[in-house]
Amino acid sequence: MEALKEQKTLAELSSQFGVHAMVISKWKKQAGEILAKGYSDKRQQKEKDDRELIQELYEQIGRLKVEVDFLKKKMGIFGE
Repeated sequence: MEALKEQKTLAELSSQFGVHAMVISKWKKQAGEILAKGYSDKRQQKEKDDRELIQELYEQIGRLKVEVDFLKKKMGIFGE
């Protein structure tokens, strides 16, 4: 976490935690990749949810249009 904050150099972190700077650098890179993938996955899930909602709404609009057209025809029959 300290490496991601970038408030200290790798050398300072290496000395503080007793871990080689290359290891910290590798962990930092891996954490960045995992975080980026997590954000990407969330965005993709939101886009999928949005597409599903839009599809559901279009289906509902279609059903309501059929009902309205049916009722217009029925009203026309009764109005004559």
